[in-house]
Amino acid sequence: MIKISVVGDIGSGKTYISKLFRAPYFSADDEITKLYKSNKKCFKKLKSKFPNFIKTFPIKKNELLEVINKDVINLKKIGLIVHPFVRKKFKEFLKINIKKKIVILDIPLYLENKMNKKDDVIIFLKTKKSDVNKRLRKRRNFNPKILNILRSSQFSLKQKKNYSHYVLVNNYDSLIMREKIKILKSKILNDRNSS
Repeated sequence: MIKISVVGDIGSGKTYISKLFRAPYFSADDEITKLYKSNKKCFKKLKSKFPNFIKTFPIKKNELLEVINKDVINLKKIGLIVHPFVRKKFKEFLKINIKKKIVILDIPLYLENKMNKKDDVIIFLKTKKSDVNKRLRKRRNFNPKILNILRSSQFSLKQKKNYSHYVLVNNYDSLIMREKIKILKSKILNDRNSS
C-alpha cells in the first residue's frame, strides 16, 4: 500500500484534489467533525479543559474558535486532546485498506506531527496565493485572525515543498486537474514498481 499525502496551503484545494485520485481517502478534518458531533469522551475532556467555553454536546465549532481566539496556545491544547482520537481512526483506516494499491491522506499537520514514514509519497499542491485568498474569503466562518493562527501552527509552504516528492499545480479547472491526477497516479505507481 502506497500512502499518498497531499500537502499545501489552507484553502489550496487539498480535499478536492485528494478525491480526484478515486482511492480510499482519509480526511483528518472529516474525522474531527464527526468526533465533535458524536464522541462524548472527547467532549468531556475539552469541557474539563475549557469549562468557560465548551458548554453543550455536541461540540460547537464556534465555541472552539473562541477558545483559540482567547489564546493562541489553546490550539495546541485542543490538539493534544483531539489528535489521539484522530490517530486511532487513522490506524483503523490503514488496517481496513491494507490491501489497496494506494490510499490518499488529507491530514493538515501530517509533516508537523511527524506522521510521515520513509515510503510515503508527498505531493505539494501549488496554488496562486490570490486564488487561495479568494476561496478562503468565501468560507462561511472566515476569520483572518484564526486563519493566521492555523497557518502559524504549520510548516511554511517552502518547507512543505521541500518535503515533497511531486509538485502539482492546481488551477481549479476540474477537467485539467482530473487529467493531471490520472497522469500523476500512474507515474507514482510506475515509479514505485520500478524501484
